[in-house]
Amino acid sequence: MQLRQDIRENLALALDTIRSHKLRSFLTVLGVVMGVAVLILVVGLVAGIDQAVVEEMTGFGTDTAYISRFAQGPRVGRLTREERMRKPLAPEDAEFIRSACPAVKTVATNLFVFGLHQVRYRDQTVQPVEFRGTTPEFVEVYGNATMKEGRFFTASENLHRRNVVVLGENVAQALFPAGDALGREVLVNGFGFLVIGVFQKPKGGFGESDEDRRVVIPFETLKKLYPAAEEVGFRILAYPGQLEPAVDQVREVLRRRRNVGYNDPDNFAITTAAQAIEQFRNIVGGIAITVVVLSTVGLLVGGVGVMNIMLVSVTERTREIGVRKAIGARRRDIVWQFLLEAMTLTSLGGAVGIILAAAVIGTVRAATTLAVTVPLWAVLVGLGVSASVGLIFGVWPAVKAARLDPVEALRYE
Repeated sequence: MQLRQDIRENLALALDTIRSHKLRSFLTVLGVVMGVAVLILVVGLVAGIDQAVVEEMTGFGTDTAYISRFAQGPRVGRLTREERMRKPLAPEDAEFIRSACPAVKTVATNLFVFGLHQVRYRDQTVQPVEFRGTTPEFVEVYGNATMKEGRFFTASENLHRRNVVVLGENVAQALFPAGDALGREVLVNGFGFLVIGVFQKPKGGFGESDEDRRVVIPFETLKKLYPAAEEVGFRILAYPGQLEPAVDQVREVLRRRRNVGYNDPDNFAITTAAQAIEQFRNIVGGIAITVVVLSTVGLLVGGVGVMNIMLVSVTERTREIGVRKAIGARRRDIVWQFLLEAMTLTSLGGAVGIILAAAVIGTVRAATTLAVTVPLWAVLVGLGVSASVGLIFGVWPAVKAARLDPVEALRYE
């Protein structure tokens, strides 16, 4: 009971001191404010981006994997010489995968053309867009390829190289604000195409991909228009629960077809949603750790400032300390008085940093599609870190105050 009363009294003294020196107190903890704000911002942004990436990756389907010449997803550094020397995948590989991989339900083949692509309708232009040729299995394999209106192209249209196109929802809205895209003819890179369908915009998304900017035409049509195009990729759909066996079977088939030696690494890449998410988290996690480490500089500066101002406060209040000791205050009472004052000061700085970070995160949330939030545990960690700064850097001033001789302190002017 006595301990609680002492804490309340010391806390009241600390708040009175802070109120009487508002500007000095704010400038003292400015480093703590910035350090805690950066910590909360990093946590909120990383959590929001992680959620968006997970939604986007899993939107392709949890039982799917993508096969390409190079590894998909975020990467650090340029392609290695071995990667640059790899030969492209062949469209015929899809037939071998279908016939030799019992765990694979179906395969969609994609063909890409490098460059900046655009879609035009009259005086409206959308660029850049995600342009590809694909096979009719696309809508079955890609979990986020649902139709908002119209239809996808058929095997016959692919075989006969028809100039038909399916647009992403945002592309269609930009070109046809009135919503009358079906049956219209658009120009894709200067070639005329009949719009037969519009994709439903995928839920969530990250960065530019949250806007459904897909422009999809038949695989054979793209080959007809761009004979030199050779960047082929496959997305496989495995039977439920059979993704790992399917990946192993596809790897074995492609290694045989591409004459990969027994002890040689794959000269192609197979990426699942889980692998892409892990790659992303490794990269973003490293960046987040770097930012957090840099933010500790602000906390360190704030801590040094707190120690400095507390030492000044001890000097200014030497007579007060002498009076307290003369009327019975013990050393530990003086220690706790100054420790609580330092911790209160930095905790208030931490609270201001949290409010500042929450305001920035709220602005980001309102301006983008990222579901950034301030988790409760991050708030508690921020307050704990700020209080710890006051505890650590307030020890020496508190001990110095407690060691003052009461007689000398009373004589101090």
